[in-house]
Amino acid sequence: MHRLPPKTFLIVSLALLVVALALGLLSGPVAIAPTRLLGLLSSGQDMDSRILQSIRLPRVLLAALAGACLASCGAVMQGLFRNPLADPSLIGVSSGASVGASFVIFFGGAGFLGGTFELTAIAVGAFVGGLLATAIVYRLASSVTGTSVSTMLLAGIAITALAGAATSLFSFFADNEMLRRISLWQMGNLDGASWNRVAIIAAVVLPMMVLLPREGRALNAILLGESEARHLGIAVESLKRRLILITALGVGVAVAVSGVVAFVGLIVPHLVRLMIGPDHRYLIPGSALLGAVLLLLADTGARTLMAPSELPTGVVTALLGAPFFVALLLQQRRKVLD
Repeated sequence: MHRLPPKTFLIVSLALLVVALALGLLSGPVAIAPTRLLGLLSSGQDMDSRILQSIRLPRVLLAALAGACLASCGAVMQGLFRNPLADPSLIGVSSGASVGASFVIFFGGAGFLGGTFELTAIAVGAFVGGLLATAIVYRLASSVTGTSVSTMLLAGIAITALAGAATSLFSFFADNEMLRRISLWQMGNLDGASWNRVAIIAAVVLPMMVLLPREGRALNAILLGESEARHLGIAVESLKRRLILITALGVGVAVAVSGVVAFVGLIVPHLVRLMIGPDHRYLIPGSALLGAVLLLLADTGARTLMAPSELPTGVVTALLGAPFFVALLLQQRRKVLD
């Protein structure tokens, strides 16, 4: 594949993001003409303005921020593990978040929780569950000699399996209403978007977009191997701890506010790497922009493909991501055979 200059790719991705944002705002059960968009965003006098400002704008911003977060964290994980098939879920964040959300739904969903507080409690439960799972994985992989990436990968697989079993137990004992809500949350859905959720994820993602690209040179050195990176003056253990903490925080918040959205952290960084190369100084911001575009388009499709019904956004990303993942495996196999 012919590679684009990184700066050109970033400009094109930014333009695509603007188009995807506009498409998300215009699409839905209530059609809005493009010529009215700016006027409706600045006014609040009629029903169309309220739909745009209270429902669609928070949703598209939430989709963009969550997509940027998941994709940039995926790029970091792939660099840290030195594996283009790595994904943020490898360190147990998504599975731990599923247990936390299922726990809150099971023990509080039919009782004292309700309304906005219930949504907030589920988000907090998911976030705490994701961080606990990551802490366990990191502790299992750490020793006096440092943090083993391979051990972390195996620990992540084990914790993911354990968390999957715990979530299945909650689903088994749940009543019909709880089971439906657990299932919808695990499919990934942005229909609970609100300005509060946008503020929560923005408070985490915007600083991440500043911090992570600064680690680009260190991640480039890690690609050569940990020993080589140490000889180049990189504090490898400190870098690992810092990146794992930032990734766990970012993915934990993204999953908490949007549910489990599959494959964004896997396919987007790999696509960007194919288009501009492995330099993390550009790979991380490029992944953030393209991740925002992908999740925006997936959510717009989820809202419109079967209107007035709505598909879970995570189902759309899985339908897009699974064939791409198979293609990646076949490509890796051909390289080995060649």
